[in-house]
Parts: sequence; structure tokens; C-alpha cells
Amino acid sequence: MEVQELRVLIKETMREVLREERLILCKLLMPYVDDVEQAELEAEFGLPSNYAEEETVDMTMWVRHGNQVS
Repeated sequence: MEVQELRVLIKETMREVLREERLILCKLLMPYVDDVEQAELEAEFGLPSNYAEEETVDMTMWVRHGNQVS
């Protein structure tokens, strides 16, 4: 295996590991919401499915691609 190929493989492996660890950290930092609290939030703010299109921003692609969407 060439040195350049090895570097590319190591870089990609490190990116994958860091991405996985970042997701684990996000899960750990995310506060727990019980059913009662969730019901209170929904009563106060409504359900996201009821929001008008211009009131929301779909961040799915931004999250999936490591904060890089062109």
C-alpha cells in the first residue's frame, strides 16, 4: 500500500470516528423530556407538523453532511 493511500484511509477513518463520537456527545448533552413535559410543550407551541412552511427550516441535509451544504 502506498503512503498516500494509507494517509487517505487514515483520514477517512478518523472522520468516521469523530462523527460517531460527536453524535454520542450530542445524545449525552440532549436533555430528557418526559411525557408530561412534552405535552406541555406541544400545548404551548403546537406540533411542528402544524407550522406554516415559511416558519420552518429543514436542517436535515445540513446535519447529514457535517454542516456543509452548498
